[in-house]
Amino acid sequence: MSGCKNWKEMKDVGKPKKWQDVPMGGIAYGASAENVETGQWRSIRPVWNEDECISCMLCWVQCPDRSITTDENGKVTGVDYFYCKGCGICAQVCPKKAIEMRPEAEFA
Repeated sequence: MSGCKNWKEMKDVGKPKKWQDVPMGGIAYGASAENVETGQWRSIRPVWNEDECISCMLCWVQCPDRSITTDENGKVTGVDYFYCKGCGICAQVCPKKAIEMRPEAEFA
């Protein structure tokens, strides 16, 4: 265990700053990107059409970035552009074509 004699000693070391600091056989803690505005990366944007949407939730299930927003009843309410990277999966899986991908430059 790379110098640690027991679990308590390893636990007291604290969270490692990078993966190289994790002792062999140690625990690597997951990270979170919840506060990182990754939506600035996109070049195309999904535009949600509320009138066409049937809230089938296919976009919500397939979105890799948790960008599809819903209300407390599970109805789709739009797109969270803070996280959306513009991959277009939501538009591809929508059976009603209620999501259209448009160039980000149109919204500048």
